[in-house]
Amino acid sequence: MSSALANGLAGAGGGIIAQIITYPLQTVNTRQQTERVARKGCDSHGSALYQILQVVRSEGLLGLYSGLKPSLLGTAVSQGVYYYFYQVFKNRAEAIASANKKRGRGDGSVGMLSWLVVAALAGSLNVLLTNPIWVLVTRMQTHTQAERKIVEAKRETLLKEASQNALTATSLEAKLVELDSLKPHPYGTLQAAREVYYESGVTGFWKGVIPALIMVSNPSIQFMIYESLSKQLRTKRAAKKKYVQNITALEVFVIGAFAKLGATVSTYPLLVVKSRLQAKQEISGNVSLRYSGTVDAIVKMIRHEGFRSFYQGMRTKIVQSVFAASVLFMVKEELVKVYDVLANKSKVNV
Repeated sequence: MSSALANGLAGAGGGIIAQIITYPLQTVNTRQQTERVARKGCDSHGSALYQILQVVRSEGLLGLYSGLKPSLLGTAVSQGVYYYFYQVFKNRAEAIASANKKRGRGDGSVGMLSWLVVAALAGSLNVLLTNPIWVLVTRMQTHTQAERKIVEAKRETLLKEASQNALTATSLEAKLVELDSLKPHPYGTLQAAREVYYESGVTGFWKGVIPALIMVSNPSIQFMIYESLSKQLRTKRAAKKKYVQNITALEVFVIGAFAKLGATVSTYPLLVVKSRLQAKQEISGNVSLRYSGTVDAIVKMIRHEGFRSFYQGMRTKIVQSVFAASVLFMVKEELVKVYDVLANKSKVNV
């Protein structure tokens, strides 16, 4: 097995574990991002914990895992594709750096710009291949949110009719009880796929691909920071104790957290735009709540909600992304170490 394939499989395994652990936060965060109108002067979403409890109360525990199956598939494919091509391009960059050293140019190490290019190439291929999966995941995560808005609108209509004496108190109570019994429920992957195709055709599965491609800078920044910090740590450790150069799982966890934090804060507005484009568009007649494309979404968000809307749910995303990335890096590195040990043993036996 090649090192690129081993890294791809290890990345997929780490990604799945991280996804399962942090999925409830991801579901809440997607709903925060796609909330079209924020209340002025306050946080319209409340804390992540409060929203998690709200979802559990109204939809049950499974509501936190809407779209989990396609999400796990997407994570496995996405991480596998990314790490595979990342390792391929990384090997190529290291070979070029080594060749340049022999020609008297450089010290043989890969520079920050090269790491950025390597991560960007791997990320672009990953986005183009896996975007349809994430469109379905976003739809499934936000579907119950749309259903709840419909129920709330019906409740407001009933209360308005009652205030105008169009309904008796008994009739109003009966209708409200009936309305409360209607709980939002997740829908399946095939239903989500049919809905996307019905709305926009095949191209609908690549909604949000433009901000997603621009967001390639997120993993690029993340891996640039990660590789740089890892290199510095190994260099310092090698200078002090030449026989101990590997970094521990805890150190990988901390480095991964710092790397993801920097990347998330810098690219979050693009993530909000992408989520809004991929979610089901508002069914009301208000055109300000519907987006025809990336530029249209950005313009309407600024005009109707202000720049604050680009950072909706960022605190939740930071917690989820940093923790998920830390787990991913830690598990991935441990799996690669296991592969290296097994590979070395097989060489010895041969």
